[in-house]
Amino acid sequence: MSLYAELAQRLREHIELGFYKAGDRLPSVRQLAKEHGVSISTIQEAYRLLEMDCLIEARPKSGYFVPEAKQQSGVPNISRPPQRPLDVSQWEEVLNLLSNRTENAVCQLQHAMPEMREATLKPLIKSLQELTKQRPYDGMTYGDIRGDYSLREQLVRLAAASGCSLHPDDIIVTSGCQEALSVCLRAVAKSGDIIAVESPSFYGSMQAIKAAELKAMEIPTHPTEGMSLEALRMALDQWPIKAILVTPTVNNPMGYIMPEPRKRALYELAREYDVAIIEDDIYGDLAYEFPRPKSVKSFDEDGRVLLCSSVSKTLAPGFRVGWIAPGRYRDTVTHIKYVSSSMCPILPQIAVANFIRHGGYDKHLRRMRALYQNGRDRLLADIRQYFPVDTLISYPQGGFVLWVELGHQYDAVKLAQVAASHGIYVASGQMFSATGKYRHCMRLNFNDRTAEIRRNSIRLLGQLLQSDAALALAS
Repeated sequence: MSLYAELAQRLREHIELGFYKAGDRLPSVRQLAKEHGVSISTIQEAYRLLEMDCLIEARPKSGYFVPEAKQQSGVPNISRPPQRPLDVSQWEEVLNLLSNRTENAVCQLQHAMPEMREATLKPLIKSLQELTKQRPYDGMTYGDIRGDYSLREQLVRLAAASGCSLHPDDIIVTSGCQEALSVCLRAVAKSGDIIAVESPSFYGSMQAIKAAELKAMEIPTHPTEGMSLEALRMALDQWPIKAILVTPTVNNPMGYIMPEPRKRALYELAREYDVAIIEDDIYGDLAYEFPRPKSVKSFDEDGRVLLCSSVSKTLAPGFRVGWIAPGRYRDTVTHIKYVSSSMCPILPQIAVANFIRHGGYDKHLRRMRALYQNGRDRLLADIRQYFPVDTLISYPQGGFVLWVELGHQYDAVKLAQVAASHGIYVASGQMFSATGKYRHCMRLNFNDRTAEIRRNSIRLLGQLLQSDAALALAS
């Protein structure tokens, strides 16, 4: 547990035991930081956690107080998907999202696109330019099917930060994380098999399940704890599930980090029922807390966890540099990768390897974490100010996307259509389910530095929800 989470838990216990009563003012941020010997930002983050649980409230120029009356929880409800395997649909909706022509967009909140204008990326761009000039033929030839060795060496270093002990030969480079997920699904399951997934779940993962002709078993998911292990056990008892596909560290779309004990318990559950785990760790390096959270793969003792990741969210998607640590499935994954896309372009791999080796990756991530955390807080404040009072919002612990749950009287699909006519684009929630559930939800990003444009866009979305036009959104 992180330091700020420990402090939040201690304060939570004090409030629940009555040490701080309704209406009481809590110690100031500076006072608590001095008492505990920690940074001001650590105390601020602890207070934010308590705010999200509605145990405290901030009053301008006055500090933090215990509310006079308990308020409604601010985070989404635990999901309750259908308790049976389902064929994945929603491809047309996903295709429309990916194909939208948005040249005249005012604000694009729909894509999980990283910020790519920071100066910390310039050394990487320069390195790729120099490699193209100095080694042009390397950019046109075949390389190692497993990926450039220098890159795999650096990926071993990144994996070590999440608790994994790997060798370069344990890693296979792919064309982004989407290919990694697709290859892994085909390596562990065959047509008609069942894959357990979080609910809501990233639409790219769902479409990979569809493309492999598999069925999705959506498991109830908590907005801060992750996939319900109790519900997962019941599903494993009832259905012949072949694999569990999860994004436990900085989840997409909710942004939570599954607590470490639950990650270990997830692995133990998979071992008990002898099923594979496909772990999507693409956002893991963007966790706000330090040290970086452990992956489920770090607990893997028998090679059943296939770890997938990419630089598409940490650096830029255009490099198409992803990878798999497939454990016991290495030979099968290598073969499927070969027949799928053969080798990946060499020069981007070398450029990324150099960027990691010379410290550019760590420097860039430090900048991005701070930028995204600030963007999260701004977007949360804007949604609370302009959206209906019954709106529930996830509280991301990393990355740059969050999940919004509107009242059930709203249709976010229709809202997205109306908003697009104003140049504002959002990702409506039905794409994050196998069958179009979550029509009253949406995913928004907060990576854009143009905070004023985003605030005005959120204001307009709020007005649409509460105007006469919003009546047409009612389902």
